[in-house]
Amino acid sequence: MRERVLITGASGFVGNHLIEEALKNDLDVYIAVRKSSKVDHLKHFDIQLTYPKFNNTEALAEEIEANKYQYIIHAAGLTKAKTQAEYNQVNAGYTLNLAKAAALRVKKFVLVSSLAAAGPLKTTNGLITESMEPKPVTAYGRSKLLAEQKLAQVPNLNYTILRPTAVYGPREKDIFIVIKQIAKGLEPYIGQQPQKLSFIYVKDLATATIKALYGGDYHTYHLSDGNFYDRYELGTLVKDILGIKAKKIHLPVSFVKILAVLNEKIASLSNKAPALNLEKLNELTAPNWACSIEAAEQELGFYPQYNLERGLEETLKWYKDHNWL
Repeated sequence: MRERVLITGASGFVGNHLIEEALKNDLDVYIAVRKSSKVDHLKHFDIQLTYPKFNNTEALAEEIEANKYQYIIHAAGLTKAKTQAEYNQVNAGYTLNLAKAAALRVKKFVLVSSLAAAGPLKTTNGLITESMEPKPVTAYGRSKLLAEQKLAQVPNLNYTILRPTAVYGPREKDIFIVIKQIAKGLEPYIGQQPQKLSFIYVKDLATATIKALYGGDYHTYHLSDGNFYDRYELGTLVKDILGIKAKKIHLPVSFVKILAVLNEKIASLSNKAPALNLEKLNELTAPNWACSIEAAEQELGFYPQYNLERGLEETLKWYKDHNWL
């Protein structure tokens, strides 16, 4: 009999690839979605849909017992919100509710967190490691760190925390904004300061997540493709793969700050969270997002199969095949 896993956030970009990897590993897959979620792109998968109430721990416990999950991969969360409280409620509060419900009921709870919970380094020297004191620079990062802290305090819960760096791949929409601009002939950058960046292809993240179901108990792991890149490398590779030219534009940081403030004011008049705000600017201009994956290699047996060039080749082909580019 196949073991059963519940995947939250499964209708999103990362979730789609988690489903695929879980099925490849012969797991019986249930996905937690909202009734308003778009799931047409998941119809070809052999999966069951469920609609848990993340604000109700007792209902979550009943859900886990009724469906007899052996594992939970919690990948759901907010990436954009207007306030710290809103981020905390969903990213930390709902994580805590699900974790309490899962305690003593599942073999492993894997939280897909973010390198934003650790925060960047202030210089381009060195790598971010799991032993460093976390210093998130955004409300999102602080909410993810709070989720990790709450998870670790739940008695009788076997867990593993994963902190992927910038994730890209088919269906991704944020890094795609930059790619689309480059495809149109403009290659924008904020300021001219050196940066050391890291990336992980979504298929490698999915592989690491399934590996975490069976190892790394009570540990936190940083995930990337094992390399680091300067600020221009993504753009250079996109241009090379697409066979195009684009004009580099360096926007002054002060100018982008003004745009961020305007975005915040406009967003305050609506229910939408701004795509760019002053905190997001902290993240975008940080000198160093390169992380060590030595622990994940040694303890999870995670060895990335995609560097940025190989991952972008697949990603750009998907965007073109599906008329995104």
